[in-house]
Amino acid sequence: MTVQRWAAIGAGTISRSVVPDLQSCGGAEVVVVQSRDAAKAAAFAEEFGIPASTGDYDAVLADPGIDAIYLATPFATHHAMTRAALLAGKHVLVEKPMTMNAAEAADLFALAAERGLFLMEAMWMKFSPVFVRLQEELANGTIGEPRNLRATFGIPFPNTDGASSKWDVARSGGALLDQGIYPITLAHSVFGEPVSVHAAGTVRDDGLDVAEHFTLEYADGRYAQCASSMSEFAELTASVGGPTGWLTLTPPFWATTDLEVHAGGMRQIFRTPDLVEFPREGSGYVPMLRAVIAAIAEGTTEHPVHTAADTLAVFRTIDEIFAQIR
Repeated sequence: MTVQRWAAIGAGTISRSVVPDLQSCGGAEVVVVQSRDAAKAAAFAEEFGIPASTGDYDAVLADPGIDAIYLATPFATHHAMTRAALLAGKHVLVEKPMTMNAAEAADLFALAAERGLFLMEAMWMKFSPVFVRLQEELANGTIGEPRNLRATFGIPFPNTDGASSKWDVARSGGALLDQGIYPITLAHSVFGEPVSVHAAGTVRDDGLDVAEHFTLEYADGRYAQCASSMSEFAELTASVGGPTGWLTLTPPFWATTDLEVHAGGMRQIFRTPDLVEFPREGSGYVPMLRAVIAAIAEGTTEHPVHTAADTLAVFRTIDEIFAQIR
């Protein structure tokens, strides 16, 4: 397999976890890091052994030697920067949330398909071994037909210096796009797109959502109860229940390596569930990155684990929650 030459766009916290995982994967080489702050990019490149750095995004896109980019910039920049990369002929893996709404995401997927380029939102949770095992347990009928789901992601994030992008609605602020996207994606993975949504939350005057809770309803009485908050803790597990038991992703559910199986005899259900444990590869992004590298090598424009249709359906739900809470 020809080694793919990748550019890392953004030198922040997420890149510090993802880039080393990308460097550990066969078939890919990170050859340049770009940041708006050229000095920050240079320091990042030196720390992680990347041969080049730059503050010029256009220069990266103009380089014919770059095959793909990993984009980890503030959410509000994702649409424009991803679009520019696709127009420049680059494959793109863009951090979640891919965009700010469904219309922007649809625009990017249409362009990627038109250009024959790979595009995916970096929803690493869906590629983890424990998530795959959860799907297998559901398919095998371990808890019977799944009927209900609960998932919450609430962690207080301080803004002591006033510089946090999470608290800046103009850059990438808010709890729903950054945190709530995980419960929604989990619910969609188990039940599909809901037939109705009921949401309420706490929203500042400038439109920044601080917290929300929402119920996604499906046919035949199935439902998912979810919440996200950046001002308070909400218990960080997720569970799927059915007539013969339930499955729990241990905290934090979106990044866990453990699954509790509450099924079988009464003691297993209530007192001693089976604990299925998986090793973590790197920071946890390796399974997703390996899959993306393989998909690009095969010439596909999306990955079957997290397709364009999957992403767009999640964004339609996000759009509806925002419409209700704002």
